[in-house]
This record gives sequence, C-alpha cells and structure tokens, in this order.
Amino acid sequence: MASKALVFLLLLLPLALFSVFSGSAEAQGLTVGFYNNTCPDAETIVYNEMSGIIKNAPSLAAALLRMHFHDCFVRGCDASILLNGSEAEKTAFPNLSVRGFGVIDRVKAKLEQACPATVSCADILALAARDAVTLTNGPSWAVPTGRRDGRVSIRDDTNQLPPPNVPSISDLTHTFACKGLSAKDLVVLSGAHTLGISHCSSFSHRLQSDDSLDPAYAAKLRAKCKSDTTLVEMDPGSRSTFDTSYFELVSKRRGLFASDAVLLQDPQTRAYVRGYASGCSSEFFKDFGESMVKMSSIGVLTGTEGEIRKLCSARN
Repeated sequence: MASKALVFLLLLLPLALFSVFSGSAEAQGLTVGFYNNTCPDAETIVYNEMSGIIKNAPSLAAALLRMHFHDCFVRGCDASILLNGSEAEKTAFPNLSVRGFGVIDRVKAKLEQACPATVSCADILALAARDAVTLTNGPSWAVPTGRRDGRVSIRDDTNQLPPPNVPSISDLTHTFACKGLSAKDLVVLSGAHTLGISHCSSFSHRLQSDDSLDPAYAAKLRAKCKSDTTLVEMDPGSRSTFDTSYFELVSKRRGLFASDAVLLQDPQTRAYVRGYASGCSSEFFKDFGESMVKMSSIGVLTGTEGEIRKLCSARN
C-alpha cells in the first residue's frame, strides 16, 4: 500500500503539485493528510478512480467542479447537495443540470471497501474536484481534509448560488464576500469555465442586444442556438483542457455568461482577467489552488459535528 502511495505522489510531481494549505482551512479544523492513520490510501483510491472516469468521460471534470462549488455555496462544504429527498438541494432548479452523482457514489463505494465509515462524502467532493483539474492538464494542490457530512439539505437554500445572469460586478462580489471569498477569488474560480459546456438557455438572453458581448461572437452563438437545449462549449476548442484561454475570451468580450462579462466592469477584477489572459498559466494555476482551498473550507463541519455517511445520497 505504501508503494502505491509513493507512485501516486510521483505521478503528481510533473503536474505541478502546489502546497497551498492555508491558515483559514486550518482554523476550520481541516488538515492536510487527515486520513494518514485511519485510511492512508484514501487519496490514492480517489485519484485512481477519477483517472479512469475522466479518461472515459472527460466532460465529467467540469461537472464535478461545478458540483463542489454548488455544495460549498449552500450550507457550506458538507455534501448536502448529494442527499436525496423531495425537498433536497438536488431538486432545485440550479441543480437540475448538475451531473456526476454516480461518480461520487463509485468513489465512496471503493473507500468503504478499504476503510468503512471513515472518509466523508464532503472530503470526496473536495478531492474529486482537485483530481478533475489535475487530470485535465491543470494544477494539483494539497487538499486539507477532515470534513464531516451534513444531515440537512433544503431546496430553498440554493438561492445562495450566484445566477449566471447576475446583473453587476457589485452583486457578484457581494455574493462571494458573504462566503469569505475576495474579488480575486471570484476571478480565479471563474476560470473553471475553461472546462465544460452550457445549454443555450443559460445565456440566450444576451444574444440580441447585450453590448457586453462581442457582436461577431453573438452572431455565431445565435446561429448555433436554434434551441435552448443546444449545448455550446464555454471555452471553444479547449473544453477538456484546464488552461487560461477562458480569460482570453472574457478579455475579448466572448465569455458566455453575464457573470463572465461583469468581470470587466471593475478595475480590480478586470486587471486580474487581463493578467491571466496574458498566458502565464503558472500564476493562475497557483492562485486557483489557493482559491479552491479557501472555497472548500466554507462552513465545514468537523470533529463530532455531522456524520460520516455510509451512502452519500442518504443520512445514516
């Protein structure tokens, strides 16, 4: 088992392993290597499962990043998005298009075989999100673990999620600030839009008379979006590769969502966009890992709070 862990670490070294364990995460009761004694191969198991999953279905990388974000912004990073129920978060409109629940169930089953009732679903979400980025040519980072799973999931709580049609940068920065995230974190985490696809319905309102969208690009999108259910790449030509090309698009007014466009409204966020658009991926990769650690520390349950679910979709 120790040799497997060593192989895993060696595989990650060429992918720019950044140690970004922050004091804020430590203050929340999380630690890097939380499972070293209780389940030493936990992160290796997650990575191995994710490796096979992303190889066969690259689009799930973006889906798992989005799932982790949606979980953390509602009741904190407690895996409440995974719980089934007629009034659970899963049933809310913003989460109806969230995919990848089966991936988390698959990883959880492997961990239960190796270390029963030990690794939380909330930690699996954080680790799977990290590995999804790493496996699409993005960075890796040290993930503080020790989260516990919540027992509550309420559909109406999803009103805390920022909508894709957010009207202004001040609204968006306020939403992030309420979660302890800075304007820089907002820009950095928006860079996750370099992966994945979107339904035309999420941005179709921008295609007629939105001055913040490049007219030539709007025309191309109108030609594609014959139906609201049509799928469009958020970062054309690069949807399965984690890179800085998203920022190049935004700087040219070619971001799909209003939440992308408003990043150019404020001098501070605009400067970050243009800085990352210059193509210095190492700086963005470092910053992304740091912002992910901050985000994945929002409202965590630790110690004796919550529980360690046996099934991620159901309370014990």
